[in-house]
Order: sequence, then structure tokens, then C-alpha cells
Amino acid sequence: MYTKRQVAQTIDHAVLKPDQTELDLHANAKMCIENEVFSMCVKPCDIKLAKELLKDSNVKVSCVLSFPHGTDSIPVKEFQARQAINDGTDEIDMVMNISKFLSGDYEYVIADIKAVVDVAHQHGVLVKVIQESGFLTPEQIAKACELSYEGGADFVKTSTGFGPGKATPENIEIMIKTVGDRMLVKPSGGIRTWKDAVAFLEQGADRLGVGSTEAVLSGSKAEGDY
Repeated sequence: MYTKRQVAQTIDHAVLKPDQTELDLHANAKMCIENEVFSMCVKPCDIKLAKELLKDSNVKVSCVLSFPHGTDSIPVKEFQARQAINDGTDEIDMVMNISKFLSGDYEYVIADIKAVVDVAHQHGVLVKVIQESGFLTPEQIAKACELSYEGGADFVKTSTGFGPGKATPENIEIMIKTVGDRMLVKPSGGIRTWKDAVAFLEQGADRLGVGSTEAVLSGSKAEGDY
């Protein structure tokens, strides 16, 4: 039986929609503080403001990197990681280069992840690798997890919330079975009810990516599609 606070402490609350403004950031930061979520996950351009808004709380700042397709070049991703850390992020959710992965260029995928990890770990910043599992077969999900481990990442994560599909129990089972003893696991995308959130935690997930945090924590029905 999970308490509201226990679930909140696993949530990275997403403020990532392209039309969300600074006013939205202020409102979401207030909500995150009131509900004691683990972190607020923001766009790179919003890290500094998020850090300022959350400075007197225990809520961390996390950010996305190369979002939502993961197709920036490796030097650009490396620079993005450095800039995000300079701006104050506590954790980085990077998108794996999905195209290179589906092309079978696994050496590139590992190098891509490692470039970000090497920068982040120098500063004690954790890295989550979003594989956008809606594009992948079960075998590919397992392979992407292995490559994320080889690249030195801390978490594997299902989805951006802007691609096909959503986090599913089946995908989380694959992730946990493949790397759950070596990495942390974060379902993200489509977690819109208290029941969904608790089910993933009971399954063994370590963190949750949620856009409808208030609805999830209050047990009401989430509006919208994220």
C-alpha cells in the first residue's frame, strides 16, 4: 500500500509540451512543491527558471536532452549536457539516437550515450536513456537496455510521451528482466491514473515520468493526452 507522498517521491513531473509557457512553469513548480514530487522535468531553455522557482524546496530539476528524437550529433549532445549542467540541472533524460539504433549501428549508440554520461557523471548528474520503446520490438527493447548499460547510463526509460505508444507493463518487465539488477527503470508516457502509477511501482519501477501528476496523486481522471 503506497501513500500519496511515497508515490510523489518517485515522480519526475513533466513540463515539456512545446506550448507550455513561463506562466505554466511557475504554476507547475508550485504544484511540485506542494505535492513534494521528486523532480520537475523541463525543456533545456527552462532549467535556469525552474532552478530558481524550486530553490527553497527539495524538488530537483531534471531536463530532457536531444528531445524528442535523439538525432543531434554526438558533439552537440555533449555540449547540451554541459550547458544543462551549467544551468543547474540535477538529472538528464537523454533520447537515444533511435535512427542509429534501428540502423543497427550499436557502436554509435553506445558512443552517443557515453558522451553525455561522461560529462554528467563528472558533476554527479544522473543520466536516463529514453529509448522510445513504442518504435521497438521486445528484442530491441532488451538490446537498447544493454547498450544503455554499456554506455554507462543510470536509468533506462520507455518514452518521451510524444512518440508512438506509451509505457506498458510488458515493456517494463523486459527492462527489469534485462538490466533491473544493474540499472534503474523509469516508465514514462501514458501514466494517467493512481492505479497505473502504483502498478508500475509494484512491478519494480524506480521512477515515474508523469505529466498529469495532480490528477494521478488525487486519484482523479487526467485530462488531455499526456
